[in-house]
Formats: sequence, C-alpha cells, structure tokens
Amino acid sequence: MNGDNFPRRCGRRFAMHDEYEIAGLKSGTVAPTGRMQATLAVAFERSGRSLHSGRHATVRVCPAPAGHGIVFRRRLKDGRAIDVPALWKFRESQPLSSAIRREGVLVRTIEHLMASLSALKIDNALAEIDADELPIFDGSATPWCEAIQEARRVEQPHPCRTIRLRRTVSVQDGRRRIKIGPGTGLHVTGHVALAHFGSIDWSGAITQESFVREIAPARSFGRYVRAMAGRAYGYATRKDFLQGVSPRSAALLVRGRVLGGIRVPGEPVRHRILDLIGDLALAGHPVEGRVAAFHTGHELNHALVAELMRDESAWELV
Repeated sequence: MNGDNFPRRCGRRFAMHDEYEIAGLKSGTVAPTGRMQATLAVAFERSGRSLHSGRHATVRVCPAPAGHGIVFRRRLKDGRAIDVPALWKFRESQPLSSAIRREGVLVRTIEHLMASLSALKIDNALAEIDADELPIFDGSATPWCEAIQEARRVEQPHPCRTIRLRRTVSVQDGRRRIKIGPGTGLHVTGHVALAHFGSIDWSGAITQESFVREIAPARSFGRYVRAMAGRAYGYATRKDFLQGVSPRSAALLVRGRVLGGIRVPGEPVRHRILDLIGDLALAGHPVEGRVAAFHTGHELNHALVAELMRDESAWELV
C-alpha cells in the first residue's frame, strides 16, 4: 500500500505539516536516519467515555500521506470540520491533560494516543473525533496500542527526519525538573515520590516492544479522595473536570494501596513517562535523546518542548 490509497470515509483533503509554518522544523541537516515514514494500513475506530467531560466520544484514526504528520479533525455540530495539528505551537494549557486548539476548536486528552502513535512509529495519521475530548478507556495506553497493532503499520517511500539533540536543554519548577540531552534513540529516566509509596523510579530505552510491555499498561493515577472531590467540584460548577473518573478509568490510590491492585510495578512513574512520551510527540518529529524527569507533569513536559523548539541551536533535524 502506498501513501495515496486512503479510505474515503477519513476525509478527502489532507493538510501537510508545511502548511502550518512550524517554527524551526526546516532547520538542521537533511541526512536521513535510515527509517522511512509510516502510516496505518487501515483505519480503526474506538469509542468510550472521556475523563473530564464524562461524555461518550468516538475516534476514527485513518491512514494519511507522507509529510502529513498527526492531525486531529473535529466534526462540529454545524457540519464543519476543523483540523488541529498535533504540534506544540497549538498546545493549550488544560487541567490534568494535554490539549491543542486551532481556530477556537479544542481537542483534549490526546496524550495517550499521541504516545502510542509515537512509540509504535506511526508518523502520519488523521484522527477524526466527534467530541472535544478523546476516550480515556481504562486510563492506560494499551487500548490504543492494540488498535494500532491491529490496523498494522506500513512504511511510506519518504525518509523520516528526527530531532537529534546537540546539547542539554532543561526546565525546572521548584522540585519538579526535566532535562533532555544528546543520546541515541529515546531513553527516559523517571522519578516520583508519593506518600505511603516512597520513591518510585523507572529507567530504560523507549522501543516499540518496551513501550507496549512496560509503559502502555500504566494507568492515570491520583488519590481517591482528591479524585472524588474533583469530580464533585466539576459537577457542582458544571465544568468538564474529572466527570469520568472512577476505579475503571484510573489507578486510584488509598493510602498505600491501589483500588483493584497495581497493574505493573511502579505504575505511577511509568504513567508519568507515558504522558511524557505523548507530550514530546508534539515536537512534530521523533525526538532522540536522554531524558531525566523528576516529579514532572504535563505543564513541565510542554515547557520543555517549547524551550527545546525555540532554541534551534540545541538540536538538528536529521
């Protein structure tokens, strides 16, 4: 299958990354890394309840041509369709999630799908969604990984270009800090410390196999009492905040245990790394380097991506 054969249900017009004038993505050397770009062999569709709105959403992820990148297409009630590229320049701060906005149209809680596409080396895809928030499923990325693997990956006859670090870039907010420096592939070291759980660490190379096995199963987590208080606050104020949270959609912590049990050792830090991989993907190209993240979260992850992309002397596009 080549990059020109796509299901008509997924839309007829594909906007390429170049159309959005992405700052910095045209700099650096042009030597290919050896990997070709890839998309999906066929489209897949998944539905479920969203974490913050609590409403049902359906997402259809479709193949896209080389150079397209990852783009979300919101289908609005008035019949319009607005494309929102998954790029750092469109990122908008939203509580406990990663979100992008373009032309006033919001798409939120994209991090688990973005991490899965990035780790499984899908460079080009069009994700059509009928709501402003993606489904949360069980709080992990496993449902997305299974869907992508079922749809299959196909290479395209165009080289994939990678952001390769020349020097270390770091950001910090109090005890929270994250840095990325030169390295081959993507290697992540993560650390969190939680009351009743102590220090939790994970370190390793992010490959397709390690992501599916060790990172994707880790669920969104939070203290049970705080999660329920947040849901009550959202309901009382009529805000889309944690209306879909429950033990079925997150790993909820009660003192030193997790309701329903731990799914993988060190689940909280592994989930922070999952979110980090999804947030790094908003750079618009695969990122190669060694990351060290201590008590990081979405805001700090996005601050790192913004700092990195604005400092073009810190990296090259190869």
